[in-house]
Amino acid sequence: MKLHVLNTGFFKLDGGAMFGVVPKTIWEKTNPADGFNMCTWAMRSLLIEDGNKLILVDTGIGNKQSDKFFSHYFLHGTDSLDGNLNKLGFSKKDVTDVFLTHLHFDHCGGAIEWNNSKSGYRPSFEQANYWSTENHWEWATKPNPREKASFLAENIIPIQESGQLNFLDRISDFSKNCFNEIDVLFVDGHTESMMIPHIKCKGKTIVFMADLLPSVGHIPLPYVMGYDTRPLLTISEKESFLNQAADKEYILFLQHDSVHECCTVQMTEKGVRLKETFKLEEI
Repeated sequence: MKLHVLNTGFFKLDGGAMFGVVPKTIWEKTNPADGFNMCTWAMRSLLIEDGNKLILVDTGIGNKQSDKFFSHYFLHGTDSLDGNLNKLGFSKKDVTDVFLTHLHFDHCGGAIEWNNSKSGYRPSFEQANYWSTENHWEWATKPNPREKASFLAENIIPIQESGQLNFLDRISDFSKNCFNEIDVLFVDGHTESMMIPHIKCKGKTIVFMADLLPSVGHIPLPYVMGYDTRPLLTISEKESFLNQAADKEYILFLQHDSVHECCTVQMTEKGVRLKETFKLEEI
C-alpha cells in the first residue's frame, strides 16, 4: 500500500466559527487571523494505492461554483486536485473509489464537475464507485437549516443519478475492513454519520481526521467548531478518540491544518496534547 497527499488548495473561514466558544485571544496563538478575522485552512485529500484499487479520500471544493460563491471563501494557492493527481502519474479515470467522509462542499465539491460539452453535471471520476452512508445521504439530501448552505445539491444528486453511489453499512460505530486494511469510525457530532478512515500501512495506523480534528489547534477538548451540529457530542467523540490515539500511537492526517500534514498525540497531566508534527512522506 502507498499513500499520497493531494493538496487541493487553501481557503479561509471565520476564526470564531472554527473555534466556537474559545476566545480569539487563545485560538489565534495557533491559527492567526487576518484583518477580517479569517484564518487560512488547507483542503487536503489522500490517495491510497492498494493493489488494483486507487482510492481517493475526499475531493476538496472543486471549481464549478460561481465566482460569488468562491469569493466568500478566499480560495488561494496553486494546488489543484487534477494537477497533483497528474503529478503522481494518474488521471481521474484511474481512480476506482471515491470515499467521501461527508458531503459538506469543501469535502465533496471536486467529486462532481460541470460538463461543458453537454448541459449538466457529471461525476469527475467516471470509472469510480462513490462511497457514503445511507444515514448521511438522507441527512444531506434533506438538510436542516443549520447545514443547508453546506450541502449543495449539485455536489450530491449527480452522484446518485450516475448510478455510481454506494453505501457503507453502519452496523456499529466502528466497522472493520470496509476496504482492505481500512476500518471506519462513524461519528455524529459534526454532522450525521461522518466517516473517519483508519488506514493500516507500514505497521502503523493513519487516521484521516476530516472535521473531527481539523488542525493541531483543535486538540484540547473545548476547541470545537461552531459548525458542529452537536458540539457536546463532538467533545465526547473527540475525547474517546484522542485517548485511543495516544494509547495506540495513531498517526493523525490533518485535512484542514494549513501548516501540518500529520501529528501524533500524547497523554499529559492536562489531558491529551500534541506530541509531534511531520509530513506523511516521513513515516
